[in-house]
Amino acid sequence: MTTAGGTTRTVQSVPTQAASPDPQQRVRADFWFDPMCPWAWMTSRWMTEVERLRPVDVRWHVMSLAVLNEGRDLPEDYRRMMDEAWGPVRVITAARRAHGDDVVKPLYDAIGTRLHPDGRRAELRTVLAESLAEVGLPVALLDAADSDAHDDELRVSHQRAMDLVGDEVGTPVVAIEGVAYFGPVMTPAPRGEDAGRLWDGLVLMTQVPGFYELKRTRTQGPVFD
Repeated sequence: MTTAGGTTRTVQSVPTQAASPDPQQRVRADFWFDPMCPWAWMTSRWMTEVERLRPVDVRWHVMSLAVLNEGRDLPEDYRRMMDEAWGPVRVITAARRAHGDDVVKPLYDAIGTRLHPDGRRAELRTVLAESLAEVGLPVALLDAADSDAHDDELRVSHQRAMDLVGDEVGTPVVAIEGVAYFGPVMTPAPRGEDAGRLWDGLVLMTQVPGFYELKRTRTQGPVFD
């Protein structure tokens, strides 16, 4: 910088630093998932670990890959998977409607464990029936898998996530105090303080209004542990 007398001097700016999240302040988070997605399952295991380590209150919601891909030209095998994907989200939606929000996470845990670590995607109907029984819910809710009776409610839940992040993403969607991102996508799900530090970093990112995206190519499939 040049002064009025012609002498040049350097003015050093002091960098600003984002405030660290208060470890004692409770944070509200929302997590949208499709039970069929293995990547959403991985992220949900991390979020479950975060609930144990940090003062965070998580609300769990369904979103739908079947809804997301409606009207798209898809390969035949993926189209079949999208047709099957209606069942689990419909059952969870019907269970939530009949028995309240508190059943969503336990039912997702039961379904997801069977579909992903146990590798039982070919037994979807049996998986849903067993999961309802594990959570103590009536097996009659299985009928919702083949019914569109609760699809309006399912679409509303899905659209809440899309309204926060846009239509160019998939599942999961994580919102922290109303600021949402697709992901994070990870494998395997970090445990202990590794999980806590990742959460702390994500909280900091939500405090930067202009931050939108980070990405790198995945080189590994889901690692279920």
